[in-house]
Amino acid sequence: MAQLDANFERRPDPDALLALSNPDGRGTLRIFLGASPGVGKTYSMLARAQAAKKDHINIVVGLVETHGRQETLELLEGLEVLPRRKCEYKGRVIEEFDIDAALVRKPELIIVDELAHTNAPDSRHPKRWQDVEELLSAGINVWTALNIQHVESLADVVSRITGITIRETVPDKVLHDATDVILVDVPIEELLQRLKDGKIYFQETAKRATQNFFTPRNLTALRELALRRTAASVDDQMVDMLRQGAIEGPWGSSERLLVCVGNRTSEELVRAAARLATGLNATWLAVYVDSDEHESQSIESMKTVDSALRLAVRLGAKIERLSGDDLVGELLRLARHENITQIIIGRSKQGQLAQFFRRSLTHEIIRRSRDVAIHVIVKEIEEPKSRWSQWRHLKPSEAIKNILYILASLLPTVAVGFLIEHWLKIRDISVIFFVPVIFCATNRGLWTAVAAAFISFLSYDFFFTEPRFEFTIHDPEVYLDLLMSLFVAIVTGVLTSRMQMRSQLNIKRAKTAQLLLQYSRKLSESLTINDILAIAAEQIQKASEASCAVLLVEDRDNLKIASASPAIDNLDEREMAAARWAFEGDEFSGWQTNTLPNVRFQFRPLTTTRGVVAVCGIEPKKKEDPFSPQVEGVLEILIEQAAIAIERLMLLGELSQSR
Repeated sequence: MAQLDANFERRPDPDALLALSNPDGRGTLRIFLGASPGVGKTYSMLARAQAAKKDHINIVVGLVETHGRQETLELLEGLEVLPRRKCEYKGRVIEEFDIDAALVRKPELIIVDELAHTNAPDSRHPKRWQDVEELLSAGINVWTALNIQHVESLADVVSRITGITIRETVPDKVLHDATDVILVDVPIEELLQRLKDGKIYFQETAKRATQNFFTPRNLTALRELALRRTAASVDDQMVDMLRQGAIEGPWGSSERLLVCVGNRTSEELVRAAARLATGLNATWLAVYVDSDEHESQSIESMKTVDSALRLAVRLGAKIERLSGDDLVGELLRLARHENITQIIIGRSKQGQLAQFFRRSLTHEIIRRSRDVAIHVIVKEIEEPKSRWSQWRHLKPSEAIKNILYILASLLPTVAVGFLIEHWLKIRDISVIFFVPVIFCATNRGLWTAVAAAFISFLSYDFFFTEPRFEFTIHDPEVYLDLLMSLFVAIVTGVLTSRMQMRSQLNIKRAKTAQLLLQYSRKLSESLTINDILAIAAEQIQKASEASCAVLLVEDRDNLKIASASPAIDNLDEREMAAARWAFEGDEFSGWQTNTLPNVRFQFRPLTTTRGVVAVCGIEPKKKEDPFSPQVEGVLEILIEQAAIAIERLMLLGELSQSR
């Protein structure tokens, strides 16, 4: 029995064997990773290509950048080179990799240089690594080249080392999924000599590069990063082979990480989490919690959140969006549910007064967490602007509105005070100055109410305390009364503004719940798929305040607009191409995605257990503004419910036919 258990434990890992068998026919990827420009990545890749051709491998050069180097040009002789696609950009003609020609040619192996390159705006994919992903999905093996500074999670590290911002990056997942990562490197002295001899850049460019990027300190640091990254890839390959061979060993890869994404989270925090996850060989989540404080967030903060979450997806994270009043409680509940072992959070800088009255998010998570390691990333997020500085930098129109509200509430209060004092002979009328504070808190928010409290304090002192019409107080008791009145006024303004914010939030949530309830009822009463799509288009348009078009799939090559709100006759060629991509790939395409991002619409598939049955296109009012987290959550529910309703009708139709 013990022998049987031992044999059972030593069976090969089914997932590892499945990956080895390659059931989906995906191509293999070989990356020639360079420690820096000029180490000979392209030369090494073409030298191996010449050897592969001698072995009768069907190899094609999709794109290679020789940069005018004669020795590289010579290695292209005898190799089939695909013509490049010409396109116009900013008044000049540029040449890009022709992915459609490569898919038509479909060789056994293709070479595509400069993996981190950004494509022209009219290309199907914004980045060349996405072209490579499509080639791999089509079953074509790919060789490519990449410098270590273009790895996404290392971009901020390289920027701090070299002082140069890295704008073109490749997600770490591309390297992780590569079949082979070959390190190409040369000694620093040899590289500097090649630079001096003009073999990397022209003389003037080489001189500037020697003073900036190509310094011994920078090159040494980049070589270390490249060696570490290649070693990590080799370690992953070793683990896969051990699992395939059922070789025993302690597998300590049970770590699960969670990184908190907030309104001020910089991309550096997400990259830090990705590096930690890579080092621990761990899965990780990027979590955004939609709390009350985020309800009125600005467009800039929404863009920050959207950018951070998209970066996390590129780096291999799973995304979660939570909603609740207790930010820390929601995070810790999710951590327990997902078996999170480590939480990563950036340290936000608080003033002394803020620390006295309220713990920071970092301190609160540390205080309330149990059996979870907390990583506090120092100086990884932007210093938050204080609410006071945000109020100071309001737009002039908003500032004028706030001042008018204060004056409109304060002047009548002063007039009423004089009437009460004259007719009723009441000396202490400080209580009526709470009215402007409450009025401003209800209509203009917290900091307008605080400003109203201070102005009310000064007005009462100026008009109703002795000596009159002076900002002077002779009686200490009156001075104490005024200070207490100011304190009570500020507290009243804070509580009133919070109650107003909660009230508005509850109203919005109630409206959303009512919308979803009505939507669910309408879907349940629908008798045809076209009815469902019409209802979905109308509700999505209302929820997102954007144009919506739902395309019904008739066959693999034909998508037709089944419903639109407002009415849309047709889509242009590029929009239809994005819609077909969403249907065939079961993924988002179009606006703010990795596929045809310059089209008007963002296309989302309606997926059932039978596959994609329709595609929903959403055109935002402003292309530069992402959907808020609240709208994004509602859209996901609406699209998912429409897909479920369509599947229900399909099942009813099949049941009717069976009967």
